[in-house]
Amino acid sequence: MLAAHGIRRIADLLDCIPFRYEDRTQFRSIQSLREGEWVLVRGDVRNVGGFDTRRRGFSIFELLVSDGKGSIRVKFFNQPYLRRLYQTGCRLILYGQVKKDPYSHGSPAIINPECEILEEEQAGQSVHSGRVVPIYRRLGDLRTRTLRQILYSLISSLPSDIPDAIPSYLARQLRLLAKPKAIQQLHFPILKGTSPADREKELSLLNSGTSSAHKRFIFEELFQLQVAIRMVREQRVRHLKGRTFQLGDKVRLAIKKILPFHPTEAQKQALKEIAEDICSAHPMSRLLQGDVGSGKTIVAAQAAIIAVENGAQVAIMAPTEILAEQHYFYFRRLLAPVEYRIDLLKGSLTAKEKRQAQERLRSGETQIAIGTHALVQEGVEFKNLSLVVVDEQHRFGVAQRNILKEKGHHPDMLVMTATPIPRSLALTLYGDLEVSIINQLPPGRKPIGTSWFEEKDRSKAFDAIRRTVVEGHQVYIVYPLVEESEKSDLRAATEMAMHLQSDVFPNLRIGLLHGRMKSAEKEETMLNFASGAIQILVSTTVIEVGVDVANASLMIIEHAERFGLAQLHQLRGRVGRGTAQSRCILLGDVRNSPEARRRLEIMCETNDGFRIAEVDLELRGPGEMIGTRQSGIPAFRYANLVRDKRALDIARVEADRFLRILRTRPDDECRRIELYIRKQWEEHFGLALTG
Repeated sequence: MLAAHGIRRIADLLDCIPFRYEDRTQFRSIQSLREGEWVLVRGDVRNVGGFDTRRRGFSIFELLVSDGKGSIRVKFFNQPYLRRLYQTGCRLILYGQVKKDPYSHGSPAIINPECEILEEEQAGQSVHSGRVVPIYRRLGDLRTRTLRQILYSLISSLPSDIPDAIPSYLARQLRLLAKPKAIQQLHFPILKGTSPADREKELSLLNSGTSSAHKRFIFEELFQLQVAIRMVREQRVRHLKGRTFQLGDKVRLAIKKILPFHPTEAQKQALKEIAEDICSAHPMSRLLQGDVGSGKTIVAAQAAIIAVENGAQVAIMAPTEILAEQHYFYFRRLLAPVEYRIDLLKGSLTAKEKRQAQERLRSGETQIAIGTHALVQEGVEFKNLSLVVVDEQHRFGVAQRNILKEKGHHPDMLVMTATPIPRSLALTLYGDLEVSIINQLPPGRKPIGTSWFEEKDRSKAFDAIRRTVVEGHQVYIVYPLVEESEKSDLRAATEMAMHLQSDVFPNLRIGLLHGRMKSAEKEETMLNFASGAIQILVSTTVIEVGVDVANASLMIIEHAERFGLAQLHQLRGRVGRGTAQSRCILLGDVRNSPEARRRLEIMCETNDGFRIAEVDLELRGPGEMIGTRQSGIPAFRYANLVRDKRALDIARVEADRFLRILRTRPDDECRRIELYIRKQWEEHFGLALTG
């Protein structure tokens, strides 16, 4: 049962930290209990009974518990096995809520409490009460009580020499708790305060994840991360590429041929940094960040030209077929003047098409391969892969990126994202990558005006659609779902496309695009929209990235409150790609969500993706914001990169210091910590330390 949740070792289980703590040290007398209170009661069982109800299969087991001054009924629903455990005369500790008993004319009772038999030798050693009690998240059928019992038994027998990632000199310097003591305090804390106010303060630190025990593990986690990132970088620098490239006149002429406009200063700087990496003897590993519409793809295209003009192959991997197709059409159009052979590899190709494409890759005939994860499948071989470009990189696992790299001999790696990440966070999470940022929009682009309408203002949104079409421009309408679901009140793309065509805009040409359509249908729809044959495109979030239609100047996002901030910003970036003034209208109901209100407000305030990313980081936390589960970046168990920024800064400095000691005058402890961190990271994140 534990293994099903990724818990295979004692260390994994110890990392299942409580999400809440309850102070169950104050016993109440039964006669003082009031309805609605959560209470801790100690008493003797005076009577035991049970009965079946009129509801089939529904039974009640009942105890009468007395503390000498009063008594109360305790009821358990559908737990007949308890008859074997609780008998008259046994002493119990109960923790639960006092409620009106529907089966005894509303008299007070404690329903389904946590319950523990208290034997004399257990006095003062109760696991589930009489102490600060840890509350764990349920793991499948394993309830918090069971986990608490397992962890209590485990921690009681832990050895003193637990592997530690923090050097002893650093633990002393920062006055960190010893690891065994920190584990004990994290799972079964003992409050030191004597006054109620002091105890409340200590409990508050535990529940906010900032107690001294939490801080010790926060620092260990951040320190491990920083050391591991630096190990990856060191490892990469030791590699030599299979070949080095030259940036000669031939390359410069090819780049000039394809540029459709004068690049911005930010684009030129990014290309300069990439070109220097590509022409060095060591493999490039660079993150290219840029806001939506900032021109990252054309920078990647210029990098591809450097590789191809030096006789090498390029692979460009995208997370979805629709984005891979968009890149394919864009690169074919952009690179037409240099006449490269470009192939598209995707899962929906026929067996014959796949075979032919793979043969062209093997022979070197294909110079640029664009595709989805199909690029990393067995049977895909390159003759001379020297540059790998990964778009929307946070959607790929680290293993997928490494498999693609292994198809060449230490190729250069360029990863791109249009999800802006604050620089401090980028340095933390992608510390093994150099970072280039494009923070300027191409000339002629105007900021997108954003408005937020409630449902009662829907007619205004429809008027804006009519005006846009009359002016000769096109419109996106985005919905969260494909088809209407009984469980959801969200407007769905398929039903709404039919409704809009028949009832609202009968004289306009409306198209539908969603991820469940066949590839040929999606391609045809996008071509019709790009050509102007479709005036209004009703879509799900498949248009979030990669769709580029300059004539589209209005976007309506339905149920905007259900979208994340980064996703709203990505969607909005599909308009504003031409010279016309563009608009985005958010239709959303935020009455029950202050956080949703904040998201829509910030969207209306700014177009700056990095400002939006800062707010997103505050609202959602770094793990959710950048998709750590997909990216191979560790989901932090203890640390919060917003709250723990100071600890992170110290961890960065100390990681550099530790590695200097390790490389110049290592002792046994340093070598042990190095091996421990390597083992931890390779076990948890697969190829994270392969460089």
